[in-house]
Amino acid sequence: MRSSSRSLLLFALSLLLATPLLHSSASASASDDDLDYLIDNADDIPANDPDGWLQEGSPDDGDDDDLFHQAHDLQPVDETHVVLLSAANFSDFLASHRHVMVEFYAPWCAHCQALAPDYAAAAADLSPLAHEVALAKVDASEDTDLAQKYDVQGFPTILFFIDGVPKDYNGARTKEAIVSWVNKKLGPGVQNITTVDEAEKILTGEDKAILAVLDSLSGSHSDEIAAASRLEDAINFYQTSNPDVAKLFHVDPAAKRPSLVLLKKQEEEKLTFYDGQFKASAIADFVSANKLPLVITLTQETAPSIFDNPIKKQACLIILLFVVANESSKFLPIFKEASKSFKGKVLAYTGNEDARKFFLDGEMSVENIKRFAEDFLEEKLTPFYKSEPVPESNDGDVKIVVGKNLDQIVLDESKDALLEVCSSWKIYAPWCGHCQALEPTYNKLGKHLRGIDSLVIAKMDGTANEHPRAKPDGFPTILFYPAGKKSFEPITFEGDRTVVEMYKFIKKHASIPFKLKRPDSSATKTEKDQNTASTNLKGERSSGTNFKDEL
Repeated sequence: MRSSSRSLLLFALSLLLATPLLHSSASASASDDDLDYLIDNADDIPANDPDGWLQEGSPDDGDDDDLFHQAHDLQPVDETHVVLLSAANFSDFLASHRHVMVEFYAPWCAHCQALAPDYAAAAADLSPLAHEVALAKVDASEDTDLAQKYDVQGFPTILFFIDGVPKDYNGARTKEAIVSWVNKKLGPGVQNITTVDEAEKILTGEDKAILAVLDSLSGSHSDEIAAASRLEDAINFYQTSNPDVAKLFHVDPAAKRPSLVLLKKQEEEKLTFYDGQFKASAIADFVSANKLPLVITLTQETAPSIFDNPIKKQACLIILLFVVANESSKFLPIFKEASKSFKGKVLAYTGNEDARKFFLDGEMSVENIKRFAEDFLEEKLTPFYKSEPVPESNDGDVKIVVGKNLDQIVLDESKDALLEVCSSWKIYAPWCGHCQALEPTYNKLGKHLRGIDSLVIAKMDGTANEHPRAKPDGFPTILFYPAGKKSFEPITFEGDRTVVEMYKFIKKHASIPFKLKRPDSSATKTEKDQNTASTNLKGERSSGTNFKDEL
């Protein structure tokens, strides 16, 4: 009897244990059914024809600049001389090495993959100087806290650390450029001025310069000046202990040393004196905040000094004055006067790390400009984003998103959303044949997934609309926003741009499970018959011409 009871109990337990497995198997089967259906009905271009995305005659046909496709052809890279850092060893490594270049990368980033051979080659070239400098990399997709600590906004981001103080590397991403830039940082950064004649040449020959007046041209203060010079590319650093040289720069020879002064010949205020702590990082911050004129004319040459300025990284407002040439003399004095109150806080262009813009309403006066800048610093201004008008009707399989309705359509917490940010299809953009090639495939995806209430397939013209939560990394960029997680960064689709691959990507990341709503078999058969007849008719009219499948 006991044996029989035990057998019944074991049988019951085995049924209970099998139930979730059966349920899982059923779910997997249902999921596979949907996938099989799409594979049979999506009419995707074969995976072995990646260039088939471009229709015959497309202006981008044969384009070799698509990093997405290039990434698949990259050869293995010898990174023997590149140090792999993580949160566990990062601080200790920087503490034991005075000069370290660090690349923050993501394994899936095509730009990072393209940089890898040059970065590794630069590390190999610099390996004889291993006692002075190291090249390293950090997987920012894994060490996210470390990336956030150093304000990594995109990939790759390259920082050069001198005594633990980071400086952006904004040079070319080639072996030669990296090696040349690093060698410059390792060389003597400060020059000695011992005579009045040498000082006069600086005063007459240079628009900007830094002079440190020291008790001695060697020692700790000299070391700090040398270290500061390596953090600043655009200005020459000098040091002197000669009191006559100090007088030429209006530094009191009897004043307490060390003293430091910034020369700017082109400004009304030609000399700016430093009164902070005599440390490299503090001196470099002083130079960055004061080296620029009160008002800068934005040109291709001056743009790097504006957009790469450290002030900008501190939620800085950059005010741009747009004015026609014959009116500049009227407004420029007003602009300059207002800028004096915000030196080191506001750069006189609208924009920051979030690409936010603010517009000044009202008269162009000193008072209004100052109030405008003060309101920004106190976070009272409302940002402006470009947007096309909200569509009057939006009932298509692929929803049209503009700047003004992205919150309502894409950031709705109750729905999963896939958004393609593309260049305009209404106005032809010759450099974005990829967007045009993707359009029929993306529309077909929307057609297959229509009727799923928990899912939105959408697209936005990134050349005419802006939103802080939809930042394209080139065109097209495909972003996924899972339901209930809209406060997190969207997930970027990096796979093959086929209906099947995009469906699998959505299925993997969707917060809300869904099933395809397929048309009934008779309707599907009728549609296929009509498509076949249409294809045959086109074939007859083409007199045997072999057309590509235009999807």
